[in-house]
Amino acid sequence: MTEHRPFKLAPAACAVVLCALAATPAFAVNKDIVQLQTEVQDLQTAVAHLQQSNDERMGVLTSLVQQTVDSVNKMSVSVENLQQQMKTQQESASGKLDQVSGQVQSLNDSLDEIRARLDNLSKALQAVQSQQQSINAALQNMATPANPNPANPDNPASPTTPGMPGSDSSAQPAVQQSPGQSPPVADLGKPSADIPFPTSQGPYANQPAAPAAAPTAPSTPSAPPLATLYSSALQDYMAARYTLAANEFNQVVRAYPSDSLAGNAYYYMGEIDRNAGRFSAAVKEYDHVIQQYPGNPKIPVARLHKGMALISLRQRDAAIDEFRALIQRFPNSPEAVTARAKLNGMGVRARVE
Repeated sequence: MTEHRPFKLAPAACAVVLCALAATPAFAVNKDIVQLQTEVQDLQTAVAHLQQSNDERMGVLTSLVQQTVDSVNKMSVSVENLQQQMKTQQESASGKLDQVSGQVQSLNDSLDEIRARLDNLSKALQAVQSQQQSINAALQNMATPANPNPANPDNPASPTTPGMPGSDSSAQPAVQQSPGQSPPVADLGKPSADIPFPTSQGPYANQPAAPAAAPTAPSTPSAPPLATLYSSALQDYMAARYTLAANEFNQVVRAYPSDSLAGNAYYYMGEIDRNAGRFSAAVKEYDHVIQQYPGNPKIPVARLHKGMALISLRQRDAAIDEFRALIQRFPNSPEAVTARAKLNGMGVRARVE
């Protein structure tokens, strides 16, 4: 019995020993765990502080971004308002320029009509002067009476006027004149006592000679005078009788192609075509003015309206070239001002750098 006790007590002792041995590390492990937990807690607290700080900073940044966005929106609205105002002002200025251009064009049309009337008056004055010259020539070439000295029929050449050399005043009594009788006629160029000057005289010495009329010769014999035809066409154009005016302007350019008024006629034909929507035909008429009549005063407005017709034809580049050519050739004209406004509205510079 005694031999088996040690065998039975050994496991119990081992257990006690193991428990004793394991008690010491358990306390150390718990201490480390507590320390780790404390450090973890500190880290969590620091992370929480960082998170809070980041949230605060993000809030500040968000507020700044929102303020920036609001400022940008306000600036955008202000810029849009400015753009709208500038567009409105530009449209108003363009409308005023178009109005001024129209008024200037009306004045030019009125001047053309006045010039046509002055041409008519000049031709009428030349006709009157020609008639006056014819009358003077007829008076100068009138024949004198066959016997200017009825007192001496045997010798008509002998002077019988009293006071003249060789005359016998006692032999020939003075001729008594009745109240209705005309005075005696003297020889031409020989003054007498009764008639101090000749009855018929030529032109005065100081009278200027009438200018020779040099009307433009029509190409066809049946064509009416240029001034009359052009004045009639212009009056029909001003009265909005465009079909009749176009026919009359066409007669002008056919009958008088070399006259400067033919350039005006081409311009008005282009105006009629442009107002009727025939932009291609209008461009051709304007080209006649620009190319065939380099000194015509209608060239600036012809270039301007040609550019407008090209815009209507959607030929933007050609219109830009035409406006630039107008500004370069006539920089101080009202049409150049309108052309600059048109280019600014198209977003194009007036000059090529």
